[in-house]
Amino acid sequence: MPDALLTPELLRKLEQLQLLASRRARSSLRGERRSRARGQSVEFADYRDYTPGDDFRYLDWNLYGRLERLFLKLYEEERELPVRIFLDASESMNFGEPRKFDFARRVAAAMGYVALCSFDRVSVLPFPATRSGNGALTAEESAARGALRSVRGRKSALQFLKSLEALTAGGSVEFDATLRRGALEARHSGLAVVLSDFLDPAGYENGLNALLGRGFQVDIVQILSPEELNPAVFGDLRLVDAETGVIQEVTFGRYRLKHYQQTVQNYIQRLREFCQRRGIRFFVAPSNTPLEDLLLRQLRKAEVWA
Repeated sequence: MPDALLTPELLRKLEQLQLLASRRARSSLRGERRSRARGQSVEFADYRDYTPGDDFRYLDWNLYGRLERLFLKLYEEERELPVRIFLDASESMNFGEPRKFDFARRVAAAMGYVALCSFDRVSVLPFPATRSGNGALTAEESAARGALRSVRGRKSALQFLKSLEALTAGGSVEFDATLRRGALEARHSGLAVVLSDFLDPAGYENGLNALLGRGFQVDIVQILSPEELNPAVFGDLRLVDAETGVIQEVTFGRYRLKHYQQTVQNYIQRLREFCQRRGIRFFVAPSNTPLEDLLLRQLRKAEVWA
């Protein structure tokens, strides 16, 4: 299995984990998750009164002997958990050392791998969906994106990781539109994971609210580069927006560093508070964060998985 995204040692650790969904799986497809649906599994759920036409095999005759009433035994049916990973692949994610996009792909690979090992269905939705000009999607990347639309089963993990490796970043972000479209297209709610720097001037509120409105449990990881959090370049600067091409000339002296850092922290805090008010699990990770620290310590402590 390729180790460009995840090392063999980390893969072995991830195989022992399972995503924890605070909401029961609602998919109509069989899997290994408990569901509110009542079916024919081995785990007892409840009783209900017998009605004509019910299957006699599920009558509790012991209870009938005590109460002289017919009750039907109900069992919890196991369903798969749909996991939709929204991966920011806009031009801004190419920034930083290490690149934000490389870190985001590794997190997507880890979360997808855990889900596949539990036989959950995984969809990775890179955005923007299309690009123009010289940055247009190649045939290889278009095929990789198609392959990531719906993946299930541990046997699919190798191709899943290869498809993630084929993705590139470019183009302008379409944050709210992508999340709204992803929410509407989903046949069933489940777990939505959003990996992005959340630096879209148009905001993020409508997109996240759309996922919540469709019944998704939402986890987000805000990924920023060390240079964005603590810039080391000072003087008269000519800044070019990576996505829009807008140019702005500024004078950035060391005396402004503290004010800049406070502005960044205020933005992160607003996003954190937005998530807390809506029950969204929020994590912020610089792109140089040791991957195991995020995956095996922070996400585990927050009970994203166990």
